[in-house]
Amino acid sequence: MADFTFNIALGRSVELVNRVKTGDPAGCSLVVVALATSGLESDAVLRDKDTLADLVSGTTNEVPVGNGYARKSIVAADLNPVVPDDANDRTDLDIPDQTWTSVLPASGGWSKLVICYKPAGSSTDAQIVPMTAHDFVIVPDGTDIVAQISAAGFFRATPV
Repeated sequence: MADFTFNIALGRSVELVNRVKTGDPAGCSLVVVALATSGLESDAVLRDKDTLADLVSGTTNEVPVGNGYARKSIVAADLNPVVPDDANDRTDLDIPDQTWTSVLPASGGWSKLVICYKPAGSSTDAQIVPMTAHDFVIVPDGTDIVAQISAAGFFRATPV
């Protein structure tokens, strides 16, 4: 297991985050989704999924909503402007740390967090684009779960 960018988002992640920050289109957002440990497919299989609906159509499942878990929505106000780092020839994308409160053991084990682009508030899972997946192995015990995002951010775009 490792962190990776979904094939559908290769070369697109910076633009998708910038769209959320600039509100183009209005109502777009990022969504943080936790994947359950049970049934999790390999990274090689997951990276080929093009929508959130595709991502959970095989044996991979989202952590069940309830018991302290729900998807997190990240909107323009939560994001810093997307600014290229010209000195280092890269662009780093960051999101705030995410907290789920009092997550009960009944939610089951978590193995990955997926950062997705949601084009509109009314978008279905078939329209939500998975961008990056991050190893996040945890077994809930009733306490808060905090996903501490790296100081460098959740994604770094660099030249090929």
